[in-house]
Amino acid sequence: MKKPILSNLLHSTTVEVNNYVQGVVVGNRIPKDYFITKGTGESDIAIHAGSYHLALKAAGIEMANIMTYSSILPGIATKTARPEKITHGSVVESIMAVANGQKGERLSAGIIYGWLTERDSGKRFGGLVCEHSGNFSQEELNYKLEASLNELYYNGFEEEYSISDIEKIAQSFVPEKNYGTALVAICFTNYLVPLVG
Repeated sequence: MKKPILSNLLHSTTVEVNNYVQGVVVGNRIPKDYFITKGTGESDIAIHAGSYHLALKAAGIEMANIMTYSSILPGIATKTARPEKITHGSVVESIMAVANGQKGERLSAGIIYGWLTERDSGKRFGGLVCEHSGNFSQEELNYKLEASLNELYYNGFEEEYSISDIEKIAQSFVPEKNYGTALVAICFTNYLVPLVG
């Protein structure tokens, strides 16, 4: 008699090949909790191993390997505080805007996001996120962020959803050293992994 490897809860989702249990079938991970951070950095040496790293340090995420997403927040996502400790070398997945440049240039990075709510039920559906970065003034950055969010919303979501709880995160400065970086980020801390089957 074959001994059960997985609990009864997971039994219906296991995949069997030639009566041998291979594993559990799971769906795409869904980001759950997130925190918001931002920072600037400047260096006379380089961007990637200089001002960018120092901007990550100012944002409190320099110890992590950063992966970036496109611009969607799932309905279950919840804003939380930045963890007190992030394990050195761990992966932090994020939605990020980064502006790199040189001494004397205005560097601006920003993110705007809002939550879609179903008009019929009032249930939260998910979030839309837009990022911009470049040599923009704060006013130009704000305009681009708001215009982009409006464009996304009015081209595909307006009929079924309302949008609210809009939040904007921005970072702008002029580096005095040879290289500079401004960044803002939504960073995810955990995930829901659905079982398939």
